[in-house]
Amino acid sequence: MRALVTGGAGFIGRWVVKQLLADGHDVWALDDLSNGRQENIAEFSEHPGFKEFCQGDIKDESVLNRLFLNKFDICYHLGASINVQDSIDNPRTTFENDVIGTFNVLEQCKKHGTKIVFMSTCMVYDKAQDETGITELHPVKPASPYAGSKISGENMVLSYWYAYGMPAVVVRPFNTYGPFQKTGGEGGVIAIFIKKKLAGEDLSIYGDGMQTRDFLFVEDCADFVVQCGYSGKVNGEIVNAGLGRDITINDLALLIAEDEEKISHVPHIHPQSEIMKLLCNSSKAYQLLEWKPKYSLEAGIDKTMEWIRENPLLI
Repeated sequence: MRALVTGGAGFIGRWVVKQLLADGHDVWALDDLSNGRQENIAEFSEHPGFKEFCQGDIKDESVLNRLFLNKFDICYHLGASINVQDSIDNPRTTFENDVIGTFNVLEQCKKHGTKIVFMSTCMVYDKAQDETGITELHPVKPASPYAGSKISGENMVLSYWYAYGMPAVVVRPFNTYGPFQKTGGEGGVIAIFIKKKLAGEDLSIYGDGMQTRDFLFVEDCADFVVQCGYSGKVNGEIVNAGLGRDITINDLALLIAEDEEKISHVPHIHPQSEIMKLLCNSSKAYQLLEWKPKYSLEAGIDKTMEWIRENPLLI
């Protein structure tokens, strides 16, 4: 197949590119490098299947017009603003990237008969109520402009399936971590904790640390996202992916630091947008794709720690 990955130089995007190349497809990557890094995809530059890296913006229709002349079979749309606090501070940027940018990509996919896999997020959900976890039928709650923009993008994507019959799927991975994730800012709590542990620094937790997360190793996430592109069974669907195990941030910090004295708590930067319990039920992904994660949390943390230790210049 011929595949475009928007956000292809980002953390998850580079793993999607890697998987597609390993599966023998021709791949183009588009990224404005506002969050992604060319270093993330440097290893693919000589790969015969890696056709082009385009530094460009999904809001720039001239860039999309040129790229889509390549007649893609599928577009993995990962390009987005992803930071919750940034969306609270500057909602316009998040809306323009995650809604208007998505609309521009959808129009190109419709014009060229290209399937779209839309990367959404578990942050669209309200908190889990029990240990059965969050299914795709769980209530959504736009607790931040980031979540609101992603829900808007989801609805636009699915409208193209219903209105035009355009192959489309919405994927909602839970908190993804692993090699190539940045160790600063928000969203990479495991990477941040590991970096601080290796530097001998204290680990800081927002709030009381009782909030839980379901952490998905990035290779499992990329496999899930790529498989959703290959299968027609998920067209018109919303599909979750997670480990199926949640852990409090307090317990996560202890797992990594291995010393309670190295853990401290600080005031939460956006308590109004916190989701206290996130636990994924990914039974739908197994039913439709026979997908399930391969990495336990402990195994994923070990691989991530090894990578951060060996690649200090890439974090």
